[in-house]
Amino acid sequence: MKAKTWLAAALIACASAGTAAAADKTAEDLKAVSNDGVRNFDAKEEPTYKIEADGTVDWNTFSGFRRYHAECHVCHGPDGEGSTYAPALKKSVLRLDYYEFQGIVAGGKQEVGNAQNQVMPAFGTNPNVMCYLDDIYTYLLARGTDAIPRGRPAKKADKPEAYTKAENECMGG
Repeated sequence: MKAKTWLAAALIACASAGTAAAADKTAEDLKAVSNDGVRNFDAKEEPTYKIEADGTVDWNTFSGFRRYHAECHVCHGPDGEGSTYAPALKKSVLRLDYYEFQGIVAGGKQEVGNAQNQVMPAFGTNPNVMCYLDDIYTYLLARGTDAIPRGRPAKKADKPEAYTKAENECMGG
């Protein structure tokens, strides 16, 4: 997944959506074991967060905070806590498979019936979401495991040069 564009990732995610949900992830499962110069990865080579002992969050998690609050919090509530309109994501992301999460965001979700009425639009063609989807995911993982508290992270790592390059390529610049 490290070198794929957001559009390719969205197509893969849509094809993969509907697989069985993974067991709840723990902070130990999400421990960063590698970095490609753009983001951190866990042992499964899926994006994850990295928080330093002094509370400094990696750039991707900080970016995820920013993007979540720009695109997602209107429905899903501040800090992934949920709202009366849409479910909390900070805990549900721990139960979702990484590719299932991508598939839901890219393709949307509709569950309408007597017991529920959930309709999420598809964001697969929105580069403001898809170019930062891994960042949003890592932010929600950090919130779900309580690695970071509510609110804007107080300390953030510098933005890596490789991240800026990948961001510009994804946004078409």
